[in-house]
Amino acid sequence: MADQPDKSATAQPVTVEASSLRDQVATIKRALVGSPVRKWLVWTSVGIMAVIVATSIGQVLLNRWNQPFYDALARRDMAAFLHQLMIFAVIAGTLLLLNIAQTWLNQMIRLKLREALTLDLIDQWMRPARAFRLANAGAIGVNPDQRMQQDAAHLSDLSTDLGVGLLQSFILLVSFVGVLWQLSSGFVFHINGWSLAIPGYMVWAAFLYAGIASWLSWLVGRPLIRLNSDRYTREAELRSGMVRVNENVDAIALYHGEADAKRRLEIDLGTVLGAMRNIYKAQINLSWVTDTYGWITVVAPILVASPVYFSGDISFGGLMMAVGAFNQVHSSLRWFINNIGGIADWRATLMRVADFRIALDETDVLHDKEKRIEFGDNANGSLTFEKLQVASPEGCTKLSDSHVEIHPGERVVITGDPGAGKTLFFRAIAGLWPWGSGRIGLPAGETPIFVPRVPYFPAGTLREVLHPNGSAPAGDADFGAVLAEVGLERLSSSLDRSARWERELNDDEQRSLAFARLALRQPKWVIIDEAMDAFDGPSLRRVLSMLEKRLPETAILNIGRGLHNGHFFPRALNIVKDTGAAPLKPARVRTGAIDPPPKAAVRRKK
Repeated sequence: MADQPDKSATAQPVTVEASSLRDQVATIKRALVGSPVRKWLVWTSVGIMAVIVATSIGQVLLNRWNQPFYDALARRDMAAFLHQLMIFAVIAGTLLLLNIAQTWLNQMIRLKLREALTLDLIDQWMRPARAFRLANAGAIGVNPDQRMQQDAAHLSDLSTDLGVGLLQSFILLVSFVGVLWQLSSGFVFHINGWSLAIPGYMVWAAFLYAGIASWLSWLVGRPLIRLNSDRYTREAELRSGMVRVNENVDAIALYHGEADAKRRLEIDLGTVLGAMRNIYKAQINLSWVTDTYGWITVVAPILVASPVYFSGDISFGGLMMAVGAFNQVHSSLRWFINNIGGIADWRATLMRVADFRIALDETDVLHDKEKRIEFGDNANGSLTFEKLQVASPEGCTKLSDSHVEIHPGERVVITGDPGAGKTLFFRAIAGLWPWGSGRIGLPAGETPIFVPRVPYFPAGTLREVLHPNGSAPAGDADFGAVLAEVGLERLSSSLDRSARWERELNDDEQRSLAFARLALRQPKWVIIDEAMDAFDGPSLRRVLSMLEKRLPETAILNIGRGLHNGHFFPRALNIVKDTGAAPLKPARVRTGAIDPPPKAAVRRKK
């Protein structure tokens, strides 16, 4: 069996720095500005703003309609009553059309916003080596799928709903503050023979009433930010655990580990349910505030204006018009109260998405104070290692020889004791782990093919898997011949069949298929990480024979235990640990600092 993965190659210590709301908003803004759908977002935003302004004008007209309508009722004037009903039908019909247009624009903004965010996150995540580095950056690198799929979608929905609602409330507020101020300018209070006029009396009453409610709602609802973020993290752990069980059902069945797997899933479910219970408790506490103010609001505007009405200074229609304007102003000011739960949810989701994108940017500059391995090109086409030391938290990995030169067409095996850092050395050559000292000289004009311990096969047909660049060197005969040489001739008839090949083939067949792919791609340089160590004798002989035949001029560098054909690999090098060198220092990744540390079992060892 192959050696266990080196800890130094898969675990990188990090410390966490909190990101601010300003950082998070600026990060999302950069993502949207650089999006290919930004123009679409701008035009739909302009469109929905125009619709909201038109709707606000209609609401003002509808509020003005209250006075003549209720005055006609008070006078029992049937003709005026019917006339006002006709006016109402025109205003209401127009508002109906505007509401439908606003709903459509709202949905389109939500759709395009999700497209912009998700495409940006995928683009950032799939930059060369970023996904690998992020996976080793601590809690922020756990479950990236949820942040890109579920969290980005949720953030798009919340941002659209809250943003449109806030814009609508602001425009309504601007529209009705003047109306309410004008209506309440004639309010005069008569107290014991004294007359008291308060300019804009009902405006100040609405602001005071909504301000107290908003302050209490924020005080009670603020814990929902932390609680929502904790819930999303727990949900991700539960989903990750279920996926892990599904991917290992055969091993679980053979080990009779169903009871243990069930227990772990039940624990994960328990943490999710516990997080949800905490959210529900906070929401109930918040409901005491919001619902109380909701019921008071039913009579609040009438109570505020009733002294003036009972003194006879305004008519019944004027009272209803003032009540309608008060309700519009107050409903605009109540936006924060009504959406405190959504704001807390938005804040938590923004933190998860923005911190993920911040981490994607910062993984490229982690350890910026640490020494880095120098990479260069060798004009003579050789591969060289000059005083190379690969730094890790446990120390440094290096070759026993300080100067090594490997020539084109040469075949070399690099060995080392378990834990010496063979995989770390492999990743350093590939540029995935750039921390250390010394120089790696790559053959100029050549792109080495790297063969990891566990092969990767993209989704698609077998033909695409074997030659993913789409330009096959020859016809089906070449594919069939290579497959036969590695013992996979049964797959020759499946070249155009799409499948998840990592599930259809056993481990030995997957490795054989990876080497068959090498033969078809005809690289000049191949660097292998322990992929040969797990072959049985016949499989190894088939693969070596195929490489001897198909890649006679290719330089092959095999990092492993060294238990291979000495004739095929005539040269041997040795990897050792340099315990006297300074270890790699912890990196710093900024996050919102509310995600709990991931459980140790979340990330599978590859």
